Amino acid sequence: MIDFKAYISSARRIVVKLGSNVLAGQKDLNTDVINSVARQISSLMNHGKEVILISSGAVAAGMKKVGSVSRPTEIPEKQAMAAIGQARLIMEYDAAFSSYGVIVSQLLLTQADLRNRKRYFNARNTLNVILSKGVVPVINENDTVSVEEIAFGDNDNLSAMIALLMEADLLINLTDIDGLYTNDPRIHPDAEHIKEVRVIDDSIESIAGDIPGRLGTGGMKSKINAARKVMKAGIPMIISNGKSESVLDDIFDFNARGTFFVPSSKKIKSKKLWIAFNAAPKGSIIVDNGAREAVLEHGKSILPIGVTDVEKEFSMGDPVRVVDLDGNHIASGLVNYSSIDIRKISCRQSFEIKHILGYKPYDEIIHRDNLVILN
Repeated sequence: MIDFKAYISSARRIVVKLGSNVLAGQKDLNTDVINSVARQISSLMNHGKEVILISSGAVAAGMKKVGSVSRPTEIPEKQAMAAIGQARLIMEYDAAFSSYGVIVSQLLLTQADLRNRKRYFNARNTLNVILSKGVVPVINENDTVSVEEIAFGDNDNLSAMIALLMEADLLINLTDIDGLYTNDPRIHPDAEHIKEVRVIDDSIESIAGDIPGRLGTGGMKSKINAARKVMKAGIPMIISNGKSESVLDDIFDFNARGTFFVPSSKKIKSKKLWIAFNAAPKGSIIVDNGAREAVLEHGKSILPIGVTDVEKEFSMGDPVRVVDLDGNHIASGLVNYSSIDIRKISCRQSFEIKHILGYKPYDEIIHRDNLVILN
């Protein structure tokens, strides 16, 4: 039996995500929600917790300010609404938290900030300093410059990426319903609430509707995808109703209505988290069935003898996909050799590398310490 109370009570570093449907009222930002969240987060901090707030709402705030009634679909329009609304959003948070003696900071990120290894560590170091000073980071996607190639897609994904980046103890995703149901409860009154998810399988994915909110971009499917990431990293996640004025209080008093996603018992190291979820693969290496079994079943490194082909061009140290003969993406890793050299030594024994290339810094194409197995 899962001890939910142990996970929740022991959580010191918490990521809280607020969606647009929670933050946006009928005519403007819902300042009651902002004030309520500020009060509850301040209370958590008084009990020794560190809290990172992922907040949607900039586009919605911009729409309200200029009188737009429908969410923009064109990138320039969306970026303009975000630029207009972000200033109002952070001002409301600053005012709300100030009444409890808490300072907030603003960070706007794109996926490119986490894909680059150096910028990834810079972001983590900055956030660690902010938290050490008792300040609440308010993070949003930098919609004003984001394009498809560098966008997180939605703040559900961003919240998961921040939880991984900061090795959080708990991710709380606040939306406008009480968690995961067997169907959309807004349409099907007989839908049953799901209190606990241990494994995200086909049945869970099939009931996670892909219906976005009126003002947001992420539906339940995006929340399930976020849960999959953090669960693999050993981080629990809760989906609960952010419109409840005491939702965070209730979660930490163990009486909130929500869905608890049970984390894996095996935590992944920070470097492997970056490889698995942030690094942008530069190409692929194709492995035979023997190498596939060695990697998946025995946790082995990838040797030249097991590599049959290479796709695209990449350099030593680049992130790549590991693909089996059926085209399945089974792992990701950092290569010890360039694509040019791998083509020369593929299907050969490691002791032949020096004879073929004239040098041999490594026996492995990808060492197991730089290899992450994907489900």
